[in-house]
This record gives sequence, structure tokens and C-alpha cells, in this order.
Amino acid sequence: MAMLEWFLVLGISAATILVHGQSGDTMTPTKSIVDGQTLISAGGTFELGFFSPGDSKGRYLGIHYRGTPDKTVVWVANRISPLNGSTGVLNLTGDGNLALLNSTGYIIWSTGTSNAINPVVQIVDSGNLVLIEGTSKNLLWQSFDHPSNTLLPGMKLGWDLRTNVDRHLTSWRNSSDPSPGDFSYKIHVNALPELFLWRGSVPIYRSGPWNGRGFNGIPEMQTNNMFWFNLTSNEYETTYTYEVQDNSILSRILLNENGVVKHLVLYRPKLKWDLYWQHPEEQCDEYAHCGANNLCSTSYVSACDCLRGFSLKSPQNWRLRDSSDDCVRRTALNCSSDGFFELQQMKLPDTSNATVHSNKSLEECEDWCLKNCTCSAYAIIEGSGCVTWTGDLVDIRLFTEGGESLYVRLASSELGQIRGNYRKKKLVIVIIISSLAGFPLLVCCIRLLWKKNKKRKQGETLSIHYRESRGNELELPLFDIHTIRTATNNFSEDNKLGEGGFGPVYKGQLEDGEKIAVKRLSKDSVQGINEFTNEVLVIAKLQHRNLVRLLGCCIEGEERLLVYEYLQNTSLDYFIFDSKRSAFLDWQKRLDIILGVARGLLYLHQDSRLKIIHRDLKASNILLDEELNPKISDFGTARIFKVDQIEENTNRVVGTYGYMSPEYAMGGIFSVKSDVFSFGVLVLEILSGTKNRMINQAEACVNLLGHAWRLWIEGRCLEILDEAVGCAYPESKILRCIQVAFLCVQERSENRPTMTEVVLMLSTESALLPQPERPGFCIAPPLMERDSSSSNKLTVTIEGR
Repeated sequence: MAMLEWFLVLGISAATILVHGQSGDTMTPTKSIVDGQTLISAGGTFELGFFSPGDSKGRYLGIHYRGTPDKTVVWVANRISPLNGSTGVLNLTGDGNLALLNSTGYIIWSTGTSNAINPVVQIVDSGNLVLIEGTSKNLLWQSFDHPSNTLLPGMKLGWDLRTNVDRHLTSWRNSSDPSPGDFSYKIHVNALPELFLWRGSVPIYRSGPWNGRGFNGIPEMQTNNMFWFNLTSNEYETTYTYEVQDNSILSRILLNENGVVKHLVLYRPKLKWDLYWQHPEEQCDEYAHCGANNLCSTSYVSACDCLRGFSLKSPQNWRLRDSSDDCVRRTALNCSSDGFFELQQMKLPDTSNATVHSNKSLEECEDWCLKNCTCSAYAIIEGSGCVTWTGDLVDIRLFTEGGESLYVRLASSELGQIRGNYRKKKLVIVIIISSLAGFPLLVCCIRLLWKKNKKRKQGETLSIHYRESRGNELELPLFDIHTIRTATNNFSEDNKLGEGGFGPVYKGQLEDGEKIAVKRLSKDSVQGINEFTNEVLVIAKLQHRNLVRLLGCCIEGEERLLVYEYLQNTSLDYFIFDSKRSAFLDWQKRLDIILGVARGLLYLHQDSRLKIIHRDLKASNILLDEELNPKISDFGTARIFKVDQIEENTNRVVGTYGYMSPEYAMGGIFSVKSDVFSFGVLVLEILSGTKNRMINQAEACVNLLGHAWRLWIEGRCLEILDEAVGCAYPESKILRCIQVAFLCVQERSENRPTMTEVVLMLSTESALLPQPERPGFCIAPPLMERDSSSSNKLTVTIEGR
């Protein structure tokens, strides 16, 4: 464009601005957008305008959320061509080309469209910028077809097979430079579509194949009720998209500059993005972390272990901690006599060497694979049918929940060895049944099992969950006592983190530098062995970001040790009940902790493979990581419920005074509503910074709940708020939290909400709250017995009626 033409355009643009002002949500050829002007979607969710990211001096045209922190950017037009200064102009030509021009009139970005009649540009509430033909309403161009680093609900990721266009995410170079970085996130079409994260041309993460509900390697997709996921694969396209089912929630999937894919959610009108899931998150998320024919699990000491029937190709590399080495078959296959070994709860292998046989049943799939000598494994995937693999099995892992069954081909002699181990596995069955039923035989069984494993080398795993002869052991690393003593400096007092009702907890560090927390069960505790086994059996099956992660255990002589991930900020009570440390917890952080605990409990009650009642939820059992995110711990008193079970009665009540519901403390009846009661107490403690104990000794039964209830009925409940919160807090949200807490601690269990309802009430301002009834705040102290193994905490054991 000649300079004269540029001045004419600029003159027309300036005149248009003076006449029309801001442009609403649409732009026609009679309008232009200059720096300082924006297009705003009709619902006010998204805005198109100029911006400078981070400390950059360049100007970019992009789309961002309105009313969110830092005006979160979701799309950038001129990623590789920043404007110098604020002289850029966005024009729409009469024939339908949307173009961004710099101060010299040079087009630095455009849609490249033409031959349109009455074109119109509009930003819609989905975050999509669309260019349509005004008369026919035909779509000429849309920003959703040209993603930056963000996937929004309704946006397609994948291939348009008619135009051979690949819609994928690319990271920013850094927080100040939106130009394409080193990482990309895209649909890769092998036998089945999978999401791959790439660094250049090197794969660093794989989602697993689509299984009809989500991607097989992303368990969070399988157990959610907030999102709807869809994959379309036909002759025209192979694309993945998702939708949010609750309009009060904003959601985005971000590929950040460090190569991490994060699914972020924001609960309106909250002004903070929460992490829903992220990948890669741990070493087993790394593509082929363990090499071919290896099984990766966070429960293993070394993370990797060869599949059944396979052994290390190079044991020397393994000893040097090179876990990427391949595993090879111990016994050569014989096509006429081979069989299959079932592995359950698996992330299925890379499908680049797989084939889909859509119309075959499980039996037909097995038969086909048996007759084809090159077939090394098969699986049945919902919506796809029979999938078979040839050659090596790459990038597989074991989940604690979710996943699919994979059937691996083995020589008949290898299968015979597995069947020969069946009797040994019966011992594990006895242990599990005994622990769940509480039989005295449990102690003897564990000691017998320990003697059989005592001479095995360090790093060998103890199977704590029986599977039938065709597979699926849930394995937990078994540490030897020498390793634990070395890590904790022989249980030095300097390494002692604290002490609970069943023994002390020590900080430690393994040889590879990983920090751990070791729970050493007291030898004097009558409940020690029951608590130990129960905790292992329960928490080893759980996987949630708001639950503490069990790394392994140690059984040797009189020692019973549990090895957990180390959380440097210890427990919640260390902060909220201390006048100085409580200052670290402002209102938003306290709300985040409350929501995190709520989601952890929801997972235990509803979303995990097991239905679990914690029975001892309290501030000292909520651990905090380096960012003060909460993780529920101490599952020694937890109980597993059947899916349809409502409640249970026990003769032996265990828990902590002040947190137990009335029906549990007085009658031994517990249910999910018992945990809801404890959660309500915890919420009031977090808000007030006060323990639920007697506040006024002159008035019987006036503890925190009684005191707070009195303030509630007098309309003065904000007086319970901890002074450390300061003055900067939203009064309406505080009142909502307090009301939810009172709903949780109502005296009658049937009146209390479920944790599903609690999470909804805390997350959604529009959710209507019923008026709470009188809380069950008085439990007579004479009924309590002090547990001698407890330190400064009143843990109770009551004989139920």
C-alpha cells in the first residue's frame, strides 16, 4: 500500500472512531479498531483488543477474558509480528479481508479472505472471533481454526481431513513473547486418535487412546460431572472438543511455555484460576519413561518394572538407574500354544503399531490375536472394539483407578509359572479378607508374609491387593528398615515432625534425594497393626491431588512404617491455631483450603473406585504442600463402604473429640454424613482460627460450634472471623461459608448436605442455601477416654450402645 493510501485509510479510521466510538461486539467495513478500542462479546466474557504481555514493549492484537486476573489472553493474531508502539489498526475490507496494519501501512497479519458480500466480524461469548458473510451468514474465517496456546470449550483440536488443516496448540516462547515456542499439543492419528505433547519433533507425553468417555491415559476425564468430552473421527475430520456443563464455570486448557498442559477452571465470581488437572505431572506421565515392555507405576520404588514374562535387556543399565532400558521376553513365543495375561487398570500402549477390528467381541479378539503370530497384545476399547498390537508395547502404566484391561501374549510356560503362584497369592487373599473383617488372624498372616519376603532384595514390591491369575496386582513398594533408618538418621529427634495417636512422624531423604515423611506406628498401640493394614489397603487405591500420596511401607520385626510424600508446610493446625503463622492464610487461601478439602472428601465418598468414610477428619490430618494446597491424610480409621451402603454401626468408636458427629459419638453410627459433620467443624475452625473446644467454662457445652451458632442467630456471625484475615474480604462469601458450615454440622444427619452439594454451594454463588437447624455441638466429655498414645490431642475410643 502506498503511503498516500495509508494516510487515507488512517484518516477514514480516525473519522470512524470519532463518529462511532467503541465498536460493541461487531465490526463492518465502515469501522476500524485502533489501540485503546475493543470489541466485547455480547455477554461480556471476552474482549478483542491490543495488549503488551509481561514486560514486552511490543503490541499484539488478541482475545482475552474480561474480569479475570491479568486479563487472561486466549488467542493472539500477530504472534510473530509485534507492533512497535500503539499505531496499529485493524481494518475489514469491503470484500472481506480482516487485516492488521502497522504505522507504515504494511499488513502484518490478515485472514486472507476475499470475494465476500457485506462481511461482518463478530466476537462471540465462546471466545471465537468469526468473519461471516452478512447476507448468507456463511462462515468465512474463525479464530477457533487458528489456536494459539489455549483450547476453549467448543473449540476443535485436530485434523480437518478435507482441507488437511491441523488445529493444534503451540506454547508461547515465554510470558512476554507469544511467538511459537518449543512445545505443541496435537491430535496424532494412529490406529486410534491420541493427544501428544511434543518438544519440537520429540514426544514427551501421550494421552492414551480415546475410549468413548475420554482419553484412556487421563483418568480425570472418566470421573467428572462438570465437563462433556467428545471425539469425532470420520472421513471428514478427526477432532477433539469439550464443553462445560455449568455456565457458572469458566474453563480453558493451556499449554504453557514450560511444556505443561493445564486444565484450569474459574468458578464465577471468583477471580482465581484453579488447577483441575495437568500433564505431564509425574515421571510416569513422561512418554516411554520406562522403555519398551516396561510397566510404569508411581507405587514402584524405581517407577519401572518389566511386564510378566519379560526381563531387562541390560541389567547393568538398570543398576545405574537408567529406567528407559527395554525389557525382552524371557521365553520365546510358540504361536500354537501361547496364551494371554491380563493387566487391568492400564494406560494402553502407543497405538502406532496397533490395528482396530471394530466388530469383534472380546472372545473374537482373543481368537484373532492367537491365530496371528505377530500379535503381541489386544484390548477392547469402548466405541472402537478390538484393538491389537504387534511388536513392542511402549508407554504403558498402571493406574490406581480407571484405565483399561490389556491382554499380553506370553509363552505357555510363562503362563504355567503364573498359575503355579496361585497358591502363594491365596495368602494375600487371606490378608485382605482378614483386614477388612477385622479377624485376629491378620497379625499372623502379615508376619508369615514378611518372613517369606524378608530375604528379597531392596526395591521388591509387596502385593497388597489380590488379582486373579491373569493379572492386575496393585503393588506397593516395600522399603527395608535399613533404608528408612538411613533416610531418617536413625529416627533422630531432629527429624521428628510430630506425633499423632498411633506414633511419631519423621522427615527423611532417600538416596536419590527424594524427601519423605515416615509414620512409625507405636509398638504400644493396640490398634497399631489394624491401623497399619487398613491405611495401606485404603490409601494405596486412591489418587487425587487433595489426598496425601503413599509411597510405600516397611514391615520388619516389630516395626510398622508408612512412607508418604513429604509436604514441607506440615499440617493445617500448625498455621490456623498460631497467631503469627495464621497471617500467611488470607481469606482467599483459606477458601482454597476449604474447597480443596471438600473436593478430596467428595472423591472419597463418590468419585473414587471405593466409597470411603475417613472418620477422623481434623485440622492436624490436613497436610499442606509448598503452595499451601491441602491434602487429606491419616486413613488409619477409615472404613470402606459398599456402593449402596448408607451407614454402619460399630462397637468401637475412634476419632477426635470436637470433630465427631453426635450419632457417631453417642451411638457408634457412622456414614458419609459423619465426615460432613467433621468438615463443617473444620470450616469454622479455618475461618475463626479457634479450636472447637470449650470457649466459656462457666457455660456448659459452649464450644466453638455453640458460640458461633449463638452469633449466627443474633446476626453477628462475622465476629468469629480470625483477625489475621484482615479487612480485605468479601462479606457475602464469608457468610456463605459460615452458612454451609452450619448446614454440615446440623444435629440430624439426614439434614446435612452431601459433599457433592457442599462443593456446589461453595463454588457457585447462585446456588440457594437452606436455613440451617441447630447444630449438634455438645458431646459430654465424661464419655471420652484419653488414648495414652496420643500427644496433646484427645483421640477417643467409646464403646457403642
